[in-house]
Amino acid sequence: MTIGTRISRRGFGKLAAGGTAALAIGMPAIVRAQTAITFAVPNPSALTWMPYWVAVGEGYFAEEGLNPTLEAIDGSSAVMQAMSAGQAQIGAPGPGPTLGARARGVDIKFIYNLYPKSVFGLLVKDESEFQSPEQLRGKVIGVGTADGAEVSFTRAIMTDIGLTEGTDYTFLPIGDGGTAAVAFLRDDVAAYAGAVSDAAILEARGMTLREITPEGYLGFFGNGIAMLESQMAATPDLAPKFGRALVRGTRYGMDPANQDRVLDHCAAGNPQEGEDRGFAASLLAGVINRCTPTDAFIGQGFGYQPPEHWQMIHDSAVASGALEKPLDDLQSVYTNEFVEGWNA
Repeated sequence: MTIGTRISRRGFGKLAAGGTAALAIGMPAIVRAQTAITFAVPNPSALTWMPYWVAVGEGYFAEEGLNPTLEAIDGSSAVMQAMSAGQAQIGAPGPGPTLGARARGVDIKFIYNLYPKSVFGLLVKDESEFQSPEQLRGKVIGVGTADGAEVSFTRAIMTDIGLTEGTDYTFLPIGDGGTAAVAFLRDDVAAYAGAVSDAAILEARGMTLREITPEGYLGFFGNGIAMLESQMAATPDLAPKFGRALVRGTRYGMDPANQDRVLDHCAAGNPQEGEDRGFAASLLAGVINRCTPTDAFIGQGFGYQPPEHWQMIHDSAVASGALEKPLDDLQSVYTNEFVEGWNA
């Protein structure tokens, strides 16, 4: 079995520009009952998707009869465009962009909470004067992409403290890694809304960062696994099989005794990221922390989505204007129907 990956933030070429129509109407070209599938993710860090790469390396997907290929592209919206265009059967968008897509009529459904703790943080240079988001009034906040999940996450924080995008602060897409570091060093941005992997990369480049995320927002869960309902109907065994392999990959990856092997699996997915073993181990520790359910929900199993957390994210999106109005049926956006089977 050959399981491939193309680590490129432009893995689908013209899809990001040309897939809008398909996303708007949610009519995918569906792959029916095939073992070869494409998994679309919004960034190329293999360690960020550690459970997937462990499941690949340990043969868990093969045991489920699946032959997945990972495609890394630009942001959650591009992930959902790939799914709607039939170029990916499963993806890993953020909850905020998923709400927006659902409001536009896309039949997307969140099925697996991969990061029950917030994968994002609002970061500043350690030596900066900023101690809280309130102090970012009139400032520029760097983000990886203009429509990434980190944007809705940060917009909700700023809305809660009475600051309006475009009036009281602005977002500036600066990418991740080296380009983000340059923007910080030139003071193009006062803060950066970044994921666990972004923070680890910046710190590996000699930049000491400090988090000013309000405590309440650390409970905003991050990216998870989603499918179109039409795809779920066409391939009803895909969600159970994919999630079962991910849970096994997560459990294996969290065992300290397996760290070296886990790092090897992730390095196979992104060799450049695995060159610095110390950096990779640091990032792995952050990923494991964010993948671990909070104490209140740890008994529910991996992949569980707390309805109250969805409500909190939804209400923040409405308050910030990311959603024009509340969704008629928030529960249609997500399901926990597979969680028990995945964790059995």
